[in-house]
Amino acid sequence: MKKETKIGTYRKNQKGFGFVKLEDQEEEIYIAKEHSLNALNGDTVSIEIISPKEGDKKEEGKIVKIIRHEKDTVVGTFQKNRNFGFVVPDDKNFGTDIFISKSNWGKARNNHKVLVKILKYPERGKNAEGEIIEVLGGVNEAGVDMLSLIKQYELPYKFPEEVVQEAKNFGNKINSEDIKNRKDLRQDVIFTIDGEDAKDLDDAIHVEKLENGNYKLDVHIADVSHYVREKTELDKEAYLRGTSIYMLGRVIPMLPRELSNGICSLNAGEDRYTLSCSMEITPKAKIVNSDIYKAVIRVTERMTYTDVQKILDKSDDEVLKRYEKYIKNFELMAELATILKEKRRENGYLNLDIPESKIILDQDGFAIDVKKYETYFSNEIIEQFMLVANETVAEKFYWLQAPFIYRNHEAPDLDKVKELNKTLFNFGYKIKISKEDIIYPNEFAKILEDVKGKDEEKVVSNIILRTLRVAKYEAENKGHFGIASKYYCHFTSPIRRYPDLFIHRIISKYLENDYNVNEFFVKKYSKRAEKRAENCSERERTATKVEREAEDIKKAEYMENKIGEEYEGIISSVTNFGIFVELENTVEGLVRYETLGDEYFIYNEERREAIGEQTHKVYKIGDKVKIRVVDANKLLRRIDFEIVE
Repeated sequence: MKKETKIGTYRKNQKGFGFVKLEDQEEEIYIAKEHSLNALNGDTVSIEIISPKEGDKKEEGKIVKIIRHEKDTVVGTFQKNRNFGFVVPDDKNFGTDIFISKSNWGKARNNHKVLVKILKYPERGKNAEGEIIEVLGGVNEAGVDMLSLIKQYELPYKFPEEVVQEAKNFGNKINSEDIKNRKDLRQDVIFTIDGEDAKDLDDAIHVEKLENGNYKLDVHIADVSHYVREKTELDKEAYLRGTSIYMLGRVIPMLPRELSNGICSLNAGEDRYTLSCSMEITPKAKIVNSDIYKAVIRVTERMTYTDVQKILDKSDDEVLKRYEKYIKNFELMAELATILKEKRRENGYLNLDIPESKIILDQDGFAIDVKKYETYFSNEIIEQFMLVANETVAEKFYWLQAPFIYRNHEAPDLDKVKELNKTLFNFGYKIKISKEDIIYPNEFAKILEDVKGKDEEKVVSNIILRTLRVAKYEAENKGHFGIASKYYCHFTSPIRRYPDLFIHRIISKYLENDYNVNEFFVKKYSKRAEKRAENCSERERTATKVEREAEDIKKAEYMENKIGEEYEGIISSVTNFGIFVELENTVEGLVRYETLGDEYFIYNEERREAIGEQTHKVYKIGDKVKIRVVDANKLLRRIDFEIVE
């Protein structure tokens, strides 16, 4: 009898074994090295199950056929010998160095970063063979590291000429023809609040207090769908990209800057078209009225988070003087944001306060400093307003049964929560699971609240984050666990996210037809919503990976100049091969067990700690340690520490 086969994506580990992810299954299937059939990282493969899941042991399979190789090009470093060479791939899990014969290395020199076309895939213990098709530059040349990432992930970093032309055709002034079909709010006091260096401003706000004591919040979002119409070259390119990618000092935008920084950007003093959401909110954070409509606005002032914070703190006389007539507006915003935040806290919103890294580059793009990214309450004002607008829009269109893309975040996997509890036990915390095996966001929220301000705050936040599922785009609403919300979508960033642009089109269609849309439209767009959601989730995963790798490269580059220096850190993770320590500036490095003196350390998986065999010295998550930087390598994206007693 023929064995049943399943199809999935292979994820290879540097050590030779790997895992296969099946579409319809949360748990991955383990593939031992001898059962991997020379498959490479990312390949689509057909597998047979050879042993079932038992207790903690994963289900095991063997690859019986490679259906499709994910890549036919690879980025790596060229190592040259006299008559042949090898390319060592940047993707350490790729699985094989690539042999290059002399006739196929072109103008590449030793230690050049190159792009290789694979001519022969590895088989029976032989390396892959390839031909160098592009030389990206020397390993330490300015900008080559980021260019390598772009090539490795095949990112579309240049816009085709016809796409740019389409964007330029709109000019930088609105076509006033359409004003009569919109609410004219150009007399309202409206602000954008963003970071200092933001160029694409897609959201603006207006807040006022009503006579009945309620608040009126208007969230105005750039009406990108007015310009980027379906089936145009602009739309096809935006869909292909799915999202903007931020790679430290360079952005790969979803839309050409003629649009994103021009006619679609809500620049102060310019007339701009928006898709807007108005909400009447009580002092108890209840939304009693809401309206979604097309508008024309003129932003009064372009504000930055730092200036708004200085106004709220009354800490800078010059800033207070400059914005004197708007102080009351900002105080009102802070008042409303506090009310919304408090309500969210009651609902069990997970306030994962994990500091982002701010990496400072010099003019050539080399990392010269790494620190925590400072956020203020002014950042939260915008966050709270965007969250409530996203929820309001999602709920309205859910009840209309409209074809839509939701931003879903499902409750975490039960087994993972049980695993998490083993680690939390060390800190004296526990997530309670209900009799019906239901996990409520409040349980996580309580721990995050308790841990605030303590040494272990960051570590606990990080392990909780690792336990949660990844949020994704779907055509069916499943709610958002992380923000404790029943209905959620992404409505507020159509300049940099395709799902927002897609739902703007749906909303516009409903508005134009006074909410009477035909069955044909609903059917057609429901299918599209499914397909678009899947593509956007996929593009987002790639963007997250690229942004993370860009950060790892730059952190390692920065630490290359810090070898021998000593720092205080906190143990962020304990594994069977070593201990990860995170420094105050967000840099993380690995302490290998073999560097911990002559003693043998036993890894206790149950409690996630390392115990010295003779001295019984224990290293566990959350411990403070002093380390010395031993090595840093931006090519390998690796930083090594040793513990200084």
